[in-house]
Amino acid sequence: MIDLRSDTVTRPDDRMREAARDAEVGDDVYGEDPTVNELEARAAGILGMDDALLVPSGTMGNQVAARTHTERGQEVVCERQSHVYKWELGGLAQHSGLQVRPVDGDERGVIAPEQVHGAHVEADSHRPGTGLLTLENTHNSKGGRAIAPDRIDAAARAAHELDVPVHLDGARLFNAAVAHDRPASRFTAEVDSVLVCLSKGLGAPIGSVLAGDAEFIERARRVRKLMGGGMRQAGIVAAPGIVALESRERLAEDHDNARRLAAGLDGIDGLRAPEPETNIVVVGTDDPAEDVVAACEEVGVDCVAFGDYRVRLCTHRDVDRGDVDEAVDRVERALT
Repeated sequence: MIDLRSDTVTRPDDRMREAARDAEVGDDVYGEDPTVNELEARAAGILGMDDALLVPSGTMGNQVAARTHTERGQEVVCERQSHVYKWELGGLAQHSGLQVRPVDGDERGVIAPEQVHGAHVEADSHRPGTGLLTLENTHNSKGGRAIAPDRIDAAARAAHELDVPVHLDGARLFNAAVAHDRPASRFTAEVDSVLVCLSKGLGAPIGSVLAGDAEFIERARRVRKLMGGGMRQAGIVAAPGIVALESRERLAEDHDNARRLAAGLDGIDGLRAPEPETNIVVVGTDDPAEDVVAACEEVGVDCVAFGDYRVRLCTHRDVDRGDVDEAVDRVERALT
């Protein structure tokens, strides 16, 4: 089976397994795990932040950030198709008592400064006000669009003009950095916190990192504990994460493979695959997406429905160029 459902299906390589086996460990709730501390320090430096916090998942990291930035009852402004709003089980409401004010970004999922101002609610005796702006890069639902840093800057500055903090869901931020050939820290220059995943294309078995200033991370650490994310001898988790951070430039291979995959699929009758910007290929289909997914599965290619007539395929470290060519051949046989 050629698994193109998501870059979350990657498996740790031998180097990661060895790093986990040999990791120094300690009780991370007490701040005594040296490997976790090293991962957090490295991630903070890469992201241009003062401090960082290891969390089990990207969803937890986003939810911890929202709870840390806000007061209960406040509004969160986010893009309507964003992960934090669409795919996290209503966590903003469930965990933090927050209301969501979604706005329609452009075709890339970008929220414009004027939209930030338009969605803002001033706190008064009747309304709790806007407490947070969330942004996303790359934008999953928009097909892995790599948002340029100046667009992130502009939205964040608009929020700061209104004294509203900004959280960046950068689950695939390193994909955006590679696509734009800019350091990850350039994308975080104007935001107050950022979340990056280690367990997607980077291939770590578990873990994400939330970064921000020292005071924010100190408060976030307490919220992580509240949400059940306090871990003990977590160095065996952090060690593969360090290896993942060291290999982030290899994401360029996934992007190349995604372009090759899209070009091949676009030549098949009934499919339309625009050139992707990162590792996510979104294919328009003449037939219902569920039927296309089922047909692909029968020939050994896993993908997912991404709408009624759209299918998503993700390249990742466990799929090479030969796998891409084989996947295109199999899909063509399945659909013609």
